[in-house]
Amino acid sequence: MPALRLLGRKWLAASDDLVFPSIFELLFRFVWLVLIALVVEVLYPVTWQCQTDGWHGGSFVRLYLCGTLTLQAALMLLLAALAHQSARGTITDVDIRKLVSPLLLIKVLLVLPETALNVMGTMWMFCEVIECSVDDKFSSIVIQSIVLFNWVQLGLTVFGLFMVFDPLGSVNYGDMQDTPNQVRHHRKVTGLWSRRFRWAFCWLKRDEHGKEAFQQVAALLSALFRSTDLVPSDVVAGCVLLRVRQKRETREMRRIQMLNDEEPIYTTDVNKIFSETPPWMNLDDALYYLRLSIAAYGWPYVLYRHCFTGFCKLATHLTCCCCRPKNSIVTDDNCCLCNFAGVKYMSKLPADDIIFASFNNKVFELPFCVIADHERECIVVAVRGSISLRDIFTDFTAGSEKFEADGLPENTAAHKGMAMGANKMLKRLLPVLDRTFQQFPHYDLVLTGHSLGAGVAVLVALKLRPRYPHLKVYAFSTPAGLISREAARYTESFVLTVGVGDDLVMRLSVHSIENLRTKIIQTIHATKLPKYRIMLNGFGYALFGVPARDLESTWRRPEDLEATHSDDSADALLVPSVSTVSAEAALVSRDIFVRRFSSARLFTAGRILHIARRKRMGIENNEGDEERKVRTQEPTYEMRWACPEDFMELQVMPRMLLDHLPENVHRTIQTIIEERHTYRVTHIV
Repeated sequence: MPALRLLGRKWLAASDDLVFPSIFELLFRFVWLVLIALVVEVLYPVTWQCQTDGWHGGSFVRLYLCGTLTLQAALMLLLAALAHQSARGTITDVDIRKLVSPLLLIKVLLVLPETALNVMGTMWMFCEVIECSVDDKFSSIVIQSIVLFNWVQLGLTVFGLFMVFDPLGSVNYGDMQDTPNQVRHHRKVTGLWSRRFRWAFCWLKRDEHGKEAFQQVAALLSALFRSTDLVPSDVVAGCVLLRVRQKRETREMRRIQMLNDEEPIYTTDVNKIFSETPPWMNLDDALYYLRLSIAAYGWPYVLYRHCFTGFCKLATHLTCCCCRPKNSIVTDDNCCLCNFAGVKYMSKLPADDIIFASFNNKVFELPFCVIADHERECIVVAVRGSISLRDIFTDFTAGSEKFEADGLPENTAAHKGMAMGANKMLKRLLPVLDRTFQQFPHYDLVLTGHSLGAGVAVLVALKLRPRYPHLKVYAFSTPAGLISREAARYTESFVLTVGVGDDLVMRLSVHSIENLRTKIIQTIHATKLPKYRIMLNGFGYALFGVPARDLESTWRRPEDLEATHSDDSADALLVPSVSTVSAEAALVSRDIFVRRFSSARLFTAGRILHIARRKRMGIENNEGDEERKVRTQEPTYEMRWACPEDFMELQVMPRMLLDHLPENVHRTIQTIIEERHTYRVTHIV
């Protein structure tokens, strides 16, 4: 940060990104240099005895050997200098690395003589054009290997230049204001992303709303990092630093709670949690409907969970073309009804209880199942979550649009992709529900889903509630940017949302991503470490966690980090809240913060039960506080009722992806229920 300038344009790399590539290439070239030196010592005297001593014989070979040896030595010196210069300073200390660009330019220009020498080596070893044979087996193998590796290395160089090439790198960003030039640049970037999507995912263009989804996601990606001059490695380094910063903030918050003797927010007492909730809000029912939500994923989930035995588990539930179920309507499945087989296997329900199953998966259109649950006397609509590229584009069509339903406040906004998915689903669902409730008029209606399916289930429920006022929704890992605040408050009476741990998706919205972008820039300016050290630390953190000493030693002034919390108001960013960073960084953070891709701020719906793995503070030592997991005889998890505002900030945590997976959510709820039963029995005894 900022992007590297070379050959009169910007590239998707920074001047401090060359440390590891240079060292890696340096080690390879050192091995080549040693091997070539050995070959030169053996072959150089022999070249004077070649059949021809002109440019088709010994002179050609001597030029190749000496030229390759000299070029390898020069490149090693150049790579050492490049690694040293690229490692200097912090991410924002660009001036101290001003020699990187000319050194890199020399490195790029040396590709020409390197290619010429490699052509000479190819002619000598493989084309039999040069009249100078090599009798020494070792020397022949070494030269052939070096020639082949050189071609591979040149190919990787071209591929690397292609990967960091910015088609709009010749554009000057100028200042950080919304000038007409920057608006035009934003449109160019949007068009570029849209073309990339059309080329990379050409099969999605046939969907009815495929092109619209491409345009929406392209506009989002263009707007998020607009005028920030960040490169991909800056984002990765920023996320590593945020992990350290967030752990430091968590430690300080726990320390304050201990000093103030505050009552813990979380509790392990399940009865206390559900003491003031309606009877239908309970973990046993939640676990049951989560199983039906998982069943909607069909055969891909069965094979994912049972890689080696999945086919055998599905085989007994497969249906041939002539044996279709009589009481079930299955659409858009394959000839053997593999998805339907997956639903039957995971739900453990007979085929006749699955009244309707649609597996049509397109952009803004999700598969879902309608199930008659005779034990609980309800009709269950299970909506599938994200599992395909089409679902990903539905997820990332994250702008807000007006959402209307009876009973909702005026000017309610919702996630555009999910709102369109809900409208599409309703067209197929309403006739099925009408027929089903004619057959089971006294049954209740329950909707359930996981991830994207949870968001769509909530929006469908809002549309259906005027017709079915007693419906209930069990939503799991619901995305954060779903619906406006007043509408989210309205859903608390009939929607139970369950989230686990550091779930990324429950905190993922346009608002949280924009806040993450702002925090990344602030944190990058606050660190005193070079990027290569941050990357090395990141590998260590992934394996062993963040050591206590790094919570303080990573920053220029760690005590001022607490003042850099993002706020929704632009005025809050005008105060000296970023004293650890430069004035330029504060200006950048302020200006990019006020740009909003979405006009409305969206929240998670329903009454939110947040479950977290229990931890307790260890004894403080000379290195700081230490977090330890609970003893085995204590409950594993604790929980609390959360509000949507608690999920507006992305947390860079080790389990932020794992905590979103449906099997982990299922395991968490099941563990709580089993432990509650165990402790109850122990207490009675």
